[in-house]
This record gives sequence, C-alpha cells and structure tokens, in this order.
Amino acid sequence: MGFQTIIQPSSFYPDQKLFLSPPIDLSLPLFHLKFPKPSRHFPIQLSVATNPPPPPPSSTQPQQVPPNSPQRLLKELAQRKKTAFPKKKVPPRQFILKPPLDDAKLTQRFLNSPQLSLKSFPLLSSCLPPSPLNNTDKTWIDEYLLEAKQALGYPLQPSDQLGDDNPAKHFDTLLYLAFQHPACERTKARHIRNGHSRLSFLGGYVIELALAEYFLQRYPRESPGPMRERVFGLIGKRFLPSRIKAASLQNLVFPYDDIDKMLRKDKEPPVKSVFWALFGAIFLCFGMPEVYRVMFEAFGLDPEDESCQPKLRRQLEDVDYVSAEFETRQLSWQDIVAYRPPPDALFAHPRLFRACVPPGMHRFRGNIWDFDSKPKIMECLGYPRPTNDRIPEITEARNIELGLGLQLCFLHPSKYKFEHPRFCFERLEYVGQKIQDLVMAERLLMKHLDAPGRWLHEKHRRLLMNKFCGRYLRDRHLHHHIIYDETVQDRFEHNRKLRNPATTAVQQAMHGLAYTVYGKPDVRRLMFEVFDFEQIQPKEVKN
Repeated sequence: MGFQTIIQPSSFYPDQKLFLSPPIDLSLPLFHLKFPKPSRHFPIQLSVATNPPPPPPSSTQPQQVPPNSPQRLLKELAQRKKTAFPKKKVPPRQFILKPPLDDAKLTQRFLNSPQLSLKSFPLLSSCLPPSPLNNTDKTWIDEYLLEAKQALGYPLQPSDQLGDDNPAKHFDTLLYLAFQHPACERTKARHIRNGHSRLSFLGGYVIELALAEYFLQRYPRESPGPMRERVFGLIGKRFLPSRIKAASLQNLVFPYDDIDKMLRKDKEPPVKSVFWALFGAIFLCFGMPEVYRVMFEAFGLDPEDESCQPKLRRQLEDVDYVSAEFETRQLSWQDIVAYRPPPDALFAHPRLFRACVPPGMHRFRGNIWDFDSKPKIMECLGYPRPTNDRIPEITEARNIELGLGLQLCFLHPSKYKFEHPRFCFERLEYVGQKIQDLVMAERLLMKHLDAPGRWLHEKHRRLLMNKFCGRYLRDRHLHHHIIYDETVQDRFEHNRKLRNPATTAVQQAMHGLAYTVYGKPDVRRLMFEVFDFEQIQPKEVKN
C-alpha cells in the first residue's frame, strides 16, 4: 500500500481561499504532482495528518478556546457566580471591630440617659432623647428656638429654669426635637432621629383625638362620616404646608429652600412629620387644652373653611333631642378648652358623653336586653367601677347612664338608624377608636424606650388590627348580645364577613364609653387587663 499525505489549508487562516482537489497520492512519480499557484502573501503549508500544525503567526485576535474546554467552562462558571451572588458591601471597620461596653460603662450610660431622669412623668420621660444633647444641638437651640416659641405664642425664657415638678421644664428639648425632621442634617445622629420619630408617632394620635372630641361636640347630630372628611380638610397632608406657613414656621422646617417652589413630594412628608411632632411635644408638656389653642390660634385652622366642608349627601332626618347645652348654639374651640366638669359630675367627660349618648336612650330603659344581657356584660367588664361619691344618688344615676351607654354600644345601625340616626354605636365607636389608638401609643412608648417611631408605628398597627379587636370581643362571648334588626340578624350571626366588622365596632364603642364615663385609666384597664390586647396574659388550657 502506498503512503498518502493529505495537503490541507491551514485552519488558522480562514480568509485564505485555498480549495484543493481530492487527496494526492504520493506513490506516483513526482512529475505527476501538480501544485496550485501559490498566493502572493502567504505560502502554502503542507502538513501530514500525524503531526500537529505549527503555531500561528502573531496576530491581534485572541485565540479561541474550544467549546468543551475546561478553562472556558470555569470562566463561565465564575461569571455566572458573580452575577448570581454579587459581592456584598462590607460595613466600615469601626462598626464590626468595635469592642463591647463593659457592665460599668453600660450602666453609667443608662443612668445618664434623660429617659430615666423623670419618675413622675413616665410618658414624657420616654419621649426625651436617649442621650444628652451635645454642643451642635445647643447651637440650633440658641439660634432658632426663640423664633419657634414666638410663632407658637410661648414665653421666650428658657424652660429649664422651671421646677422639677413641672413637665414644661423639658419643653425646649422637645421643641428642638420636633423640628429635626428626617430630611434635615441633624437626623444623622441616632438620638435626634429616634427622638423626633417618637414624638411624631405620638402627636398624630393626639391630633386625631382632639379633633374627634371637638367635632363630636360641635356637630351633635352629625354622623362620623362627614366628621372624618372635616378632619382631613383640616390636617390632610396636602394642606399642612399652608398651615406651617400661616404660623411662620417654614424657615425653621426648610432653612435653605423656598416652600412655595418645592415639589409636593419633597415638602409634604417633612411638614407632616414636624406638625405631628409639635403637637406631641405640646401635649406632653401642657396637655390637651394647649393643643387646641396652638391648633386654632397659631396654625389658624378654620372648621368653617370651604375646603373643610364634607361632601353633600342624603341626610337622614333626626327627630330626636340633643342635650340642652348643644341646642342653643354651636360650640367653639374656646368653649372646649374653658369647660371644667363640676365637682359632682357623673362622668369624667360629661359633655362628650352627652354628645355621644342621646337623651332619648332612656326609652330603652327596662327592656328585655336591660334585664337579660346587661348584667352579663357588666360582670365581664368589671362594671360599675368603685367611686368615692359623697351622695349615693350620684352613684345610682351614673350606673343607670352607664347601662344605657352599654346598650347603645351594642345597638347595631341596622336596628334604628334609618328612623333615629343617633340610636346606634357610631359616635361612640368614633371616639373609642381614637382613644384606643392614643392609649396603645402611650403604652408602646413607655414599654420600648429605644425603639424608633417607624418600628412603633408598625407594632401599633399590628396590635390594633380590626380583626384582632373583634376577636377579643368574641373570645369573651360578648358578640351574642349585639342587637341587630330581625331581617339581618341571621346573616350577621352566620356570615363572618359581616359579623367581624360589627364586633370590631362594638369593641371600639365600649372603649369610647369607658373614656367618657371613667376616663383614660379605664380604657387602659379594658385594653390590657380585660381584653388583653398585647396577648401577654396566660391562657386557660382546655382539656
């Protein structure tokens, strides 16, 4: 057999157009070999199949790796890993290598905290900054605080000159925290950021409760729906920049920007945060009457303004009487602030009770519900509460009114609302929802001293979900006493989507009744002892 050699064009020059004939037989004489004419630039290479091709000349193009090469597979794997698991940003060294505080330093740090400096005002103490103010904070106080006090109508003297038994002693500190909104420079310091967010968290619920009490007494025949629209028209987020400007505080909120030229998304969140925090500070230092004064005097809120009016809707005819103090004239915010209950008053908030419980409820006294359901409910709630009344008739009258209020709490709108719009739990539910929010906010602030406001908001929302409020009422088996209309009773008792909102409303109405009759301490007792909103009490083990 003859030995054959195949002449092939080099695979490294794909642009070289060499097309050869079939393989040439080298056993033939040499003169029979015919070679094609060589190219001008590149010589023809003859290669034997058994020898590897010579290395290519130097070229600018990189050498291609075969598809099944291990190097190529490793390279692709590394690229894919880099995409799937990006390199995490390593925290600065000062945070990961900081040595822990020893017990002595940690104890001293807690003892020096302003939050532990007040024993007589626990809520005020919990809203103070967790660490003392430094020189930068005091510089802002010296430069801007007088302007803020003058705009709000407060004395210009430093508040720390007051006595230790006066909560207003810490007003300068809280007022400084109120203006340090999340978009300003000083919020990079954690004690300032947390202090402002906690004040803002409390102030939002203070404003809601204040306006709820005000509108319930100002409009004694109106349902809560239009009232909520009035509240939104007064303190809605889009209206707050104009309120801040009316009080001449815009330069303290935005010292380097013109509030009129800013976009809504840039100015509304800081303004809302400052507005809420201001009323949180005022409530802690001066109480609810001062909240009304600043709201209507300094910020110029006008409940009769056109933007605050509710939408026109079909009104149900209200033929029932209202209390005599609401019949003659419409109450103003000065009347709310100046009102002081008489020493022998039946309730903690007599006028608010009269605004929520109509006088016509006495027609239901002595009915079947009064004898069948009321004793069980009062036993479950721990009513009536012990009081120190000089005259036994006052105690008896309070217990009668308390029973009528409880019956109103369990009176569903389907029963009498279309003939008697106020013979249902809606107005008590409105004030009960607001006082419930405020009581839970105070509880969380005192319980979690180091928590920022955003965390407290989420915790507050999860504890007071509507489905939980109704469930606590149903766990006590009180939902069987709700008074429905006969035509809808079967649907409400067996349809979960109808029953649960109704039980939630009854729960909140009972909180409103407790607030008007016995005050805020009784709301705390119902929420944390009777119904256990925090779910921390031991449960019975059922066999």
